[in-house]
Amino acid sequence: MTDKQILLLPGPTPVPPRVALAMARPAINHRGPEFSELLHTVTQGLKRVFKTNNDVVILTASGTGGMEAAVANLLSPGDKALVVTVGVFGERFVKIAQRFGVETEVLAFPYGQAADPAAVAERLARDKAGEIKAILVQHNETSTGVLNDIEAISKARGDHPALLVVDTISGLAAADLRVDEWGIDVAIAGSQKAFMVPPGLTMLSLSDRAWQAVEKCKNHRYYLDLKDARNYGLKGQTPHTPAVSLLYGLKEALAMLEEETLEKSFRRHACLRDMVRAGIKALGLEPLADDRVASPSVTAVKVPAGLKPADITVPLREKHGVVVAGGQGQVKDRVFRIGHLGYVNHMDVLSGLAALEEVLASLGVISVSGIGVAKALEVYQKFNA
Repeated sequence: MTDKQILLLPGPTPVPPRVALAMARPAINHRGPEFSELLHTVTQGLKRVFKTNNDVVILTASGTGGMEAAVANLLSPGDKALVVTVGVFGERFVKIAQRFGVETEVLAFPYGQAADPAAVAERLARDKAGEIKAILVQHNETSTGVLNDIEAISKARGDHPALLVVDTISGLAAADLRVDEWGIDVAIAGSQKAFMVPPGLTMLSLSDRAWQAVEKCKNHRYYLDLKDARNYGLKGQTPHTPAVSLLYGLKEALAMLEEETLEKSFRRHACLRDMVRAGIKALGLEPLADDRVASPSVTAVKVPAGLKPADITVPLREKHGVVVAGGQGQVKDRVFRIGHLGYVNHMDVLSGLAALEEVLASLGVISVSGIGVAKALEVYQKFNA
């Protein structure tokens, strides 16, 4: 059955039947009371996931739209931003900032490594004049399977006034993030990751300091104007036509997360991560990121010598219906990526590993099947003992 697939992608992720059914509701007036109630319910639910009392705004856009909105609303042309990069999406922050006339200083770390908070602290300590207006960083770097220590990076600011802008598009609800407690000024999320909703919504939380920067910002924006989004939100509306069906889906997904609880969601994602890593290591494969900084959302796996990522990803999809992702950026030809976030469970991971074993055996990489699945199952049993 070629139409049946197991999505093990870093996004978009599988959509639960409950969410799909919620999105099939009849259209409503997006200027009416039903929509106002929907927007309020979803916004309050998002605050609980962000762990914040700050304002949360929702835009009809992809996660990249949220990244662009953060830059365009907080930083004026000529302002300086410190962009901390550990992969492709950190590099995307650089490109966005430069398009809006922001001076970017890049603090780059090798693919597969996490950002060093001490290096951030050292750079900020040298900025005596306070020229750096914002720090742009990823919570979870999807291209490399690395989870940055955002709490430590926030503490590394010390007394420096720079805003902390965090892309948690593939991290929120999969890994702990505490916006208020950690002093995060802007956190950016997306619907198509751990929220289990199709692409099309980006959600941002903004601190009081961030809103002060918005008021002073001289950059151009129209559709992605966060001040407009907040002001319309106070009336239970959006400035432009919203993706109502996606908001219904998000409402249901938030209900599912509350039923599971965030703590159990974090534990489930950690279990799936450890299952994947144990399985691939048993097969003689090597993850790009070290265990200490491993993402609970996605694992980047080094391709065996002499092979290309497509040698593995194509037969996985065409022969077994298991869909994984190729590499990106500097490691485009060196890794493939296994997503394990959102509406994914242990049986999906076990099935994916079983298919991977068959592909590796057909390529002559391994001669014994079953060991990867067995190791992953051991991890699952330990988590659930």
